Amino acid sequence: MNDPKRYLITAALPYANGPVHIGHLAGCYLPADIYVRYLRAQKRDVKFIGGSDEHGVPITIRALKEGITPQQVVDKFHALIKESMEQMGISFDIYSRTSNKVHHETAAAFFSKMYGDGLFEEKETEQYYDETTKTFLADRYITGTCPVCSNPNAYGDQCEKCGSALSPEQLINPHSALSEAVPVKKKTTHWYFPLQNYEAWLKEWIIEGHKEWKNNVYGQCKSWLDSGLQSRAMTRDSSWGIKVPTPPAPEGGGGKVLYVWFDAPIGYISATKELTEKWTDYWCKEDTKLVHFIGKDNIVFHCIIFPAMLRAHGGFVLPDNVPANEFLNIEGEKVSTSRNWAVWVHEYIKDFPGCEDVLRYVLCANAPETKDNDFTWKDFQDRNNSELVSIFGNFVNRTWVLMHKLCGGKVPTLHENILDEKDKTLVKEIENSKIKIQTLLEEYKFRDALFEVIDLSRKGNKYLQEKEPWIVAKKTTDDGKPTADAQQSIDNCLHMCLQLTANLAIFINPFLPGTAKKMIGMMKVVDKMLDWENAGKIKLLSVGYSLREPQLLFRKIEEEEITTQVEKLKSGLIKSSTIMTTENAAPTPENKTAPETKEVIQFEDFAKIDLKTGTITAAEKVDKADKLLKLEVDLGSEKRTIVSGIATHFDPSEIIGKQVVVVTNLAPRKMRGIESNGMILMAENNDGKLIFVNPDQTTHNGSGVS
Repeated sequence: MNDPKRYLITAALPYANGPVHIGHLAGCYLPADIYVRYLRAQKRDVKFIGGSDEHGVPITIRALKEGITPQQVVDKFHALIKESMEQMGISFDIYSRTSNKVHHETAAAFFSKMYGDGLFEEKETEQYYDETTKTFLADRYITGTCPVCSNPNAYGDQCEKCGSALSPEQLINPHSALSEAVPVKKKTTHWYFPLQNYEAWLKEWIIEGHKEWKNNVYGQCKSWLDSGLQSRAMTRDSSWGIKVPTPPAPEGGGGKVLYVWFDAPIGYISATKELTEKWTDYWCKEDTKLVHFIGKDNIVFHCIIFPAMLRAHGGFVLPDNVPANEFLNIEGEKVSTSRNWAVWVHEYIKDFPGCEDVLRYVLCANAPETKDNDFTWKDFQDRNNSELVSIFGNFVNRTWVLMHKLCGGKVPTLHENILDEKDKTLVKEIENSKIKIQTLLEEYKFRDALFEVIDLSRKGNKYLQEKEPWIVAKKTTDDGKPTADAQQSIDNCLHMCLQLTANLAIFINPFLPGTAKKMIGMMKVVDKMLDWENAGKIKLLSVGYSLREPQLLFRKIEEEEITTQVEKLKSGLIKSSTIMTTENAAPTPENKTAPETKEVIQFEDFAKIDLKTGTITAAEKVDKADKLLKLEVDLGSEKRTIVSGIATHFDPSEIIGKQVVVVTNLAPRKMRGIESNGMILMAENNDGKLIFVNPDQTTHNGSGVS
């Protein structure tokens, strides 16, 4: 879209099941805010939409564990998330929530329109059911022992201890999280959205029409489309969520709610409705540019499912771009909220008051725009001290100090008749920087754009160092004042530095708004000076205008502060592990109420297990399953295919030839379309790394283990 009349910018709705961490900020909220602030500086008509996603199984599970209602859970975390966003300067025009009445009405009406147009398929399927509570169970409502690592508290969709992707059928001794009852299969009816009917259109729209999208977005969409789309259920059996309207559900609901990924993106629409009566201008007029900022885990929903929904419903604009970022790791490890391995935004704000812009800077400078990146506290310190303090802040402070010392605290005259090549080069650098930064921001390359801002301040430092006005000032007359020629040289140098500082305030504003505000305060100018039309100009500050005393823009981050944060991170992980261990521990005299991890079995039960040794002869990763390896194991008399969730612990090439212990009489089960015939046994060391359980001496394949 060449010249949109208005912009509609959305950032993924954070899940109101916990606080936000810095990975969330780096993934979508900070880049979205940078882009929106840039558009506002250009005086574009733009609306920035956000809100909390407040439906879904994890919320009901948390409520169950804490003995409170789902509404109490979302009320708590919606408020905390909203406050964290505000404190970090994420400037939503509205931050709404999907539990609001207007959202329920909007989502229900959207579903009814599609249902009335005959766009859904009604299907009867079997789903797990808790006969004690009379409740259909989503996968997360089913817990049991993980078949990979023996964690007794694995969920029906994933084991959070070893990370294995699971299904309820794979769990050992599965039971309902609601009542401990063993779940049974029961028939239920749901409404499916036939995505395959939109496959041809999606291929034309994305594959042919949006080749400019980021490689990670375009590639993931192409992979899904090449694999073929299937019908996807748009309803769930639950008591928490937006009730399926009537028709099709009897009396509006019938124990069924809209699938959270059907209702959540409609939250963008309902929030815009709350914000403005002219919401249809932003959602229904073709001269609107819609941009979704998300993390890579939401690509499929925002690029395939939601656009297909909008297309099917009719009357809505489609996203022009979906600039998804990759993930941000912490100190070399993936963020894990269950293990408390995260840097929580609300805690950062308390630990580093007044340093919100520092975090914004580090997260943008190290943004995972094209690949997963790593946040470390040492890098945080280095970037603050070496870049913000020593380059950007240093240039501004030196300019102000010298201006007060050598020019009486006022903007000096520019003597154009003596401008030299250094002066003219600096003018060109300022003009070129506007073009570079603007181009990069339009292309969603925020990290590179920020580099250009810092690089311009670096060039300012170089210019100031080469001009040496403090040395020139030593050329004095008999009364101790600089000579006329010296003062003119000083005036030109500091005039140029002040005009550069004014430009730096404009350029840095989308990235570090608090810093830009400090800078215009020092210049005694109004916010209007930060308008983008002023960028690149060298007559922003009037000659003779008095400026305020210098104010340090950034403070140095001390070593002790970094040590404290690293220790806090590690202690949080230890605390989390201790809690999990305590919850899973077998009863002891000091812990009599803790449940046993496994029930006692008789020797006859154990004798049913057939354990044999085998050698891994081949290993390869399973497509679209980061944690699974497909193994070929030689058991002497036969070779077995076994799928094992050990891909994050071992490279396939390093385990070929390893002898393993195999449970050979485990019932076959399909994993990612591959039939797995057996289970290899592993142990976990003190570092959480899986290791092979090998006999002291190797033996021939097929030997029994007893």
